[in-house]
Amino acid sequence: MRKYLSLPAVAVLLLGSAGVAQAVEVGAAVGVTSQSDMTYRLSLGLPWEKQWWKSDLGYVTGYWDAGYTYWEGGSGNDNYAGAHSLSFSPVFTYEFSGFSSVTPFLELGVGVAFFSKTRVGEQQLGSSFNFEDRIGAGIKFAGGQKVGIRAVHYSNAGIKQPNDGIESFSAYYSHAF
Repeated sequence: MRKYLSLPAVAVLLLGSAGVAQAVEVGAAVGVTSQSDMTYRLSLGLPWEKQWWKSDLGYVTGYWDAGYTYWEGGSGNDNYAGAHSLSFSPVFTYEFSGFSSVTPFLELGVGVAFFSKTRVGEQQLGSSFNFEDRIGAGIKFAGGQKVGIRAVHYSNAGIKQPNDGIESFSAYYSHAF
C-alpha cells in the first residue's frame, strides 16, 4: 500500500513545479466507444512551460486538460441515452526532436471525470465519479495546431459496483491561442 501512496506524491511534486504557459489550447474530438456508440468532446488545455529529461531524441512536457464529452448510447426513448461527462487531467507528453515543421508526440494522463448518469449505453459505471486514463499519439504543427488519436478509459477503480468502465477511441484536433 505504501508504494502506491508514493506515486501520487511524486506526481504532485512534478505538477507543482510545472509552470503554465500563457497559450490556451481549444480542442474537439470525435470518437466511438467499445460498444460502437459515438462520443463528442470539447476541451481546453493549458500547456506547461517546463521540460524534463531533454535529450537529442526529445523531452517530456505536458498540459492541464479540462473537457466536456457527450456520450451517445441506448435509444432516444430510454434512460441510458445521452450521457454527459466533465473531466480534468494532467497529461504528460513526450515530444520528439529533430523535425522541422512538425513535432510528433506521445501522451499519457490520469485524471478524474464526473458523469451525468451511472449507466452509459450498455455499460454500468457504478458511480458518477470515475477516473480517466488516456494514451495517445499525434503531431504538433508549427502554427500551434495538433492532430492525433487517443484511447481513453473511464472506471471508478472498484469504489462502487458494478464497475464495467467504458472506453472512447477518438481522433482529435486542437489549436493554441
